[in-house]
Amino acid sequence: MRPTTIVVVVAVGAAVAAYVASAVRNLPDPIDPAAEERAAVRSLRRHPRVRRFLRQRFDRRSAGGFLLTVSVIVVFAVALVVGVLLDMVDGSSGLARWEDDLARWGVGRATSLSVDVLEVVTEFGGTWVVTAALVAAVLVDLQRNRNLEVIAFAAVVLLGEKLIVNSLKEIIDRDRPDVIALTSFSGASFPSGHAAAAAAVWPAVALILGRDRPRAVRAALASVAALIAFGVGASRALLGVHWLTDVIAGLAIGYGWFLVTAVIFGGRAQRLGDPVTAHPEGVRS
Repeated sequence: MRPTTIVVVVAVGAAVAAYVASAVRNLPDPIDPAAEERAAVRSLRRHPRVRRFLRQRFDRRSAGGFLLTVSVIVVFAVALVVGVLLDMVDGSSGLARWEDDLARWGVGRATSLSVDVLEVVTEFGGTWVVTAALVAAVLVDLQRNRNLEVIAFAAVVLLGEKLIVNSLKEIIDRDRPDVIALTSFSGASFPSGHAAAAAAVWPAVALILGRDRPRAVRAALASVAALIAFGVGASRALLGVHWLTDVIAGLAIGYGWFLVTAVIFGGRAQRLGDPVTAHPEGVRS
């Protein structure tokens, strides 16, 4: 099996999973938390004591404000994943036991053609490419909706991801795999900046372009975003410039930051940036 085949299998598998999650109404939408917001609102209406408790503890005046607390859970989950991965690296256990073999396998099986293909794939996580994609999506949205909030949303997604990843690189300062790198790189290894950028920006592009679109369109956009993010992540490991744990951490950080930003900016693909309307009882109607 060639490295390009691995990338295709991983990327297509992620794309199918994202499409199913976004298309099936009973499952959480990976780029549009609007359904989950409505479910939270209905649940709070059925449990006035819980609603009162949350309002007192978090001082929220709306269901949208309540969902901001979800960001705490997301941050905790990402921190947990990163911590577990670092423990694996320190103890050479779990996934860390196999990543050296994976890096050597990818480099050893590479051909000139596969390297060319993987370099094209990996560029979809490069700074210039993700920036151009995000700018293009913002321009399209401004033509359709005339909502300047989308500019702030895009800037926070992109700049926040860069700040988090570069800070972690400086703090952790992990060496790159001890193999012949098949593409250029810079900086420390953990986490993967390309994987994090792809996981944060492409779902944001899908969220922006999916506003006011049918669910099937949003599902297709979510699928493409997952295809790109996981394809980029797999390419980084198989090109020998990142360990497997770097890639997983990058994907977790990128997607986690996107989710937090989406919640902060309203978490609604249909109404990105709209102010949350307060209900007299603290729950949006």
